[in-house]
Amino acid sequence: MHNKYQSTLKYVRISGQDNIAESVFSEQRLTYSIRRIVKEDLEQVNEIDCEAFPTQWPPPNYRQELQNKIAHYVIASDDTRTITFPAKPPKNRFDLTKWLTPWNRRQSPPTANSAAPITRQYIVGFSGLWMMADEAHVTNLAVRREYRGKGLGELLLLASIDLATELKANFMTLEVRASNLIAQSLYRKYGFVHMGVRRGYYLDNHEDAIIMSTDSISSESFQSLIKELREALKEKLA
Repeated sequence: MHNKYQSTLKYVRISGQDNIAESVFSEQRLTYSIRRIVKEDLEQVNEIDCEAFPTQWPPPNYRQELQNKIAHYVIASDDTRTITFPAKPPKNRFDLTKWLTPWNRRQSPPTANSAAPITRQYIVGFSGLWMMADEAHVTNLAVRREYRGKGLGELLLLASIDLATELKANFMTLEVRASNLIAQSLYRKYGFVHMGVRRGYYLDNHEDAIIMSTDSISSESFQSLIKELREALKEKLA
């Protein structure tokens, strides 16, 4: 069972597992949870990615990212909703006995697929980062269209910052489209500053990328900023 978002995002050690995000505000229960991505999430994550970045090429391979040792992804889910997927039929297996005795195949009654549909958490957004030496590079941050403007982008960015802190990163970096002024404003709010431009970085339309970076995320000034923004976000999500 996944915890709700608390006033302090924490990453706690679970025996035999990687660090797992606790996502609860201690003063009140909210409807969103944050946790690590698992393979069962990939269908929804791909759907959100296609909606958020419809022209991106080549598309990310999140199944491969699960095997990438420097990649760390979290998802946000709406705990008031679930999503149901149809059961996948079992794979057809070659039956040598039936092939050698075709009369048995004709006499065998058809078997119905009795597997029940699968119900999962409703994922509303995700974020990812690559940990390279002491740098945490934000690779993705996306929210479903119907959930935008509710503070979930901030929630995921805050989770990524806390994860980077837990992974002992010294600073964080990212690239953002030059035309994406809303995202740039959010990143500046959380202490990212303009560091440069990658010309023609995006392959779909050769748009420039703005390079942004934080100062040391363990510094007193940065942690003070994050504490203040965490409290403000708590009020927004309440």
